[in-house]
Amino acid sequence: MKKNVEERFRKGLLKYGKKNKLHRCLVLPILVIGTFFSHVFCFVRGNGKRFAMLAMTFLLFVVYSSFSFPIFLSEERDGEAADLDEAVSLAQESEPDLSEFLEEDGSLSFSEYGDDVHSAGGSITYGAEEILQSAKQAGPSDGDPGQDGDLGAVFTRDDWRLILVNKQHSIPEDYEFPLGTITGYLQCDARIVDDLVAMIQAAKKDHVNLEIRSPYRTRERQEGNFNDRISYYMNRGLSYMEAYQRTSRVITIPDNSEHQIGLALDILGDGYKNLDEGFADTDAGRWLAANSYKYGFILRYPEGKEYYTGIAYEPWHFRYVGVDAATVITERGITLEEFWEDM
Repeated sequence: MKKNVEERFRKGLLKYGKKNKLHRCLVLPILVIGTFFSHVFCFVRGNGKRFAMLAMTFLLFVVYSSFSFPIFLSEERDGEAADLDEAVSLAQESEPDLSEFLEEDGSLSFSEYGDDVHSAGGSITYGAEEILQSAKQAGPSDGDPGQDGDLGAVFTRDDWRLILVNKQHSIPEDYEFPLGTITGYLQCDARIVDDLVAMIQAAKKDHVNLEIRSPYRTRERQEGNFNDRISYYMNRGLSYMEAYQRTSRVITIPDNSEHQIGLALDILGDGYKNLDEGFADTDAGRWLAANSYKYGFILRYPEGKEYYTGIAYEPWHFRYVGVDAATVITERGITLEEFWEDM
C-alpha cells in the first residue's frame, strides 16, 4: 500500500512538471527530498528494535554519568565538595598542593610521603643521631663511600644504580635487590647504606642535621597508600575516576614508584616537617642541593624539569645513582631521564 502511494505521488509530480519549465524546477527538488526521506522512514521502521536498543543504551549512559560527577550532588554536599570541583586531566601534570593533607604535627595523611601509615602509626622521621648511632652499632663496612666521581666513566642501562622507574617505566618483574636497614622502620637497598650514612655524617660536620623519611616501600604499602587516597577523595564527593586522577598527581601508581626499589628517599632536616618547596630554602635543603652528588644522590625532580620527569618540583626527594653518575648529572644540570637518553 505504501509503495502504491509513493508511485502515484511520484507520477503526479512528474505529470505536473511536464507542463512547463517552471513546474519542472519546482518538482525536481521536491521529488529528490521526498524520495530520500521516504527511504529513511522505511529503513528506520524496518530496524525499529535496533534503534530502540541504541536509544535505551544512550539513556542509561546519561543517567549513570549524572551520578558520577559532583555537580549532580545534593545541596547538602555542595559546600563539602566545593574545594574539589576543579577539572582533572590525566594528561596534564601540575604541582600538587600538599598543604591540604598536612596534619597539625606536620605529617602527611593518606599520602605517598611519610612512613608506613598502616603498620608504623603514621608518618615517622628519623634524625641524624639515630641513624648514625645505628650505623655505629652495625660496625664498619667494606665500602668506600663519598669518593669523587669519574666524569669519564662508562655507564650502561643495566647498572642497578641507574635503573629508570617512572610513569613510563615500571619496575621489572624479575627485579631483586638486597634489603638493608637504616634504623628503626627505615629500610633501603643495602648497597646504598654506606653512602647514605657518609652523607649524613658530612652534613652533621657542617652543622646540618638531616632527617630521613619514607625510603623503601613495599608494593602492598604503596598500593594501600594509593587506595587510601582514592577513598579519601571519594568520601569528599568525587567519582572513582576523578579520585583516581587526582591521586595519580600526588602518589605514584604501584610498580612505578622508586621507593619500591629502595633507591629513593624523602630527606628533610633541622626540624622542617613539611614536604613542600619551602624545604629548598632551609640549610638542609641548600646543603643537599650542593653536596648530595658527592655521595651518589641526585635531586630527582628538579625545578623546571617537569617535562622530563612528569613530576612537580620536589626538593626533598633524592635518588641514589652512584657517585659517578650523580656527579655527571649534577654538573650538567640534567635529570635521570635525560641521562638515560644519552646512554
